[in-house]
Amino acid sequence: MSGGLFITLDATALARLGNQIGAAGKGAPLALARAINHTGAKAKTQMVRALVPQTGLKRRTIVKALRENKASAGTLTYTIKSHGGNIRLKHFGARETRQGVSAAPWGKRDIWHHTFMKAGWWPKRVTKSNWNGQVFERVGSKTTTQHGTKGYRGMDRFTVVRSGLFIPTEMVQGASAAAFNSMAASDLPARLEHELGRIIGG
Repeated sequence: MSGGLFITLDATALARLGNQIGAAGKGAPLALARAINHTGAKAKTQMVRALVPQTGLKRRTIVKALRENKASAGTLTYTIKSHGGNIRLKHFGARETRQGVSAAPWGKRDIWHHTFMKAGWWPKRVTKSNWNGQVFERVGSKTTTQHGTKGYRGMDRFTVVRSGLFIPTEMVQGASAAAFNSMAASDLPARLEHELGRIIGG
């Protein structure tokens, strides 16, 4: 799954800047690209800030999931995209309780009943290093391999629990999209004039 937001120049913006673009000559495309990228970086920062409370994820997790394609003199569009699937529940402040694992996707803490993060019986639960802090649930079947203490009865099969939250979906809606688009609308016009002015004045 992927999603994206972008900043580009429409016909209205180009018409409004027509005189400056003409005066800047061959340097105009690069100046426009610099303006778009400057605004894109600011819009990305605002979007990330909004995504932290919107998703319940840590900032570093969100930043790692984002990819940006900057504008160039030949392509006057800044694009930021995210690729990724259903985020694992472990990334939302997961902690094990007697009732199940507590976690907070979308910033709303809840209990996932019949899920677990540790092995053993209460109260002597054991952290398994090779489980990497994942949240699991049993799938209702057993393995067919021999176990050291359970013999050929096998062990319960279990699977990783996911949250139902997708960063590509979240980034193009709600507070995230509003923050990105608001910064683009407010910052880009002045930045375009600034960058063109540098070329003309230089």
